[in-house]
Amino acid sequence: MQDMIKQIVEMDRKAREITDAAQLEKVNSEKEITIRREEIRNDYLEKARKRIARNEPDERAAAEANWEIVKQNYAELSQKLDERYQEMGDKWVSTIVARVIGE
Repeated sequence: MQDMIKQIVEMDRKAREITDAAQLEKVNSEKEITIRREEIRNDYLEKARKRIARNEPDERAAAEANWEIVKQNYAELSQKLDERYQEMGDKWVSTIVARVIGE
């Protein structure tokens, strides 16, 4: 009987050792995963920053070219509006005044 109790206690001790080892392995794995995730994240951010720095001059040049086109279009539109006002300004003013005072 004593021998049987001794075997049960020994089996329980071994089971606890195995459980403790598994728990320690789990904690270590979680730490490794956290560290590896941070390494991957930092690597990705570093590559993204380099790609942004490399593409920035091209993007800036494209934006400047686009802005020049838009600026030219607005200048042409402004010129057309000024010309139209020179032609029709007096008539527009007269029409607006007449409508405001109810004539």
